[in-house]
Amino acid sequence: MINGACHCGAVTWQFDGTPDSATACNCTVCRRYGVLWAYDYDGIGIHHTGGTRAYVRGDREIEFHFCPTCGCVAFWRGIPPDTQGRHRIAVNLRLAEPDAVGAIPIRHFDGLGDFVDLPSRGKCVADYWA
Repeated sequence: MINGACHCGAVTWQFDGTPDSATACNCTVCRRYGVLWAYDYDGIGIHHTGGTRAYVRGDREIEFHFCPTCGCVAFWRGIPPDTQGRHRIAVNLRLAEPDAVGAIPIRHFDGLGDFVDLPSRGKCVADYWA
């Protein structure tokens, strides 16, 4: 299990288990936020607490949730449910303690251009902090 919290501690999340990878996306939103995402489903593999504010990105049907006090981006959540009624969610691994996520490999995603996975560069989360 991995836990994350915004800077002031008002918003928290829990990721059940350890993600296979962290995603660095270059879309117009993610590159500005500087986030590293780990994915699952809201209330299933990821649980969150605390009141957030959301920025809704309409063309992708997702909302980016951040702490209204300190401004940290905590997670994004898919607005429409999937066919099983679940909502896709991704937490920002940069809000976790470095030792808990440092060894997780990074995968790159081209959310700006072709909306496809990009080749791995062999880096892990800890490499982004070096």
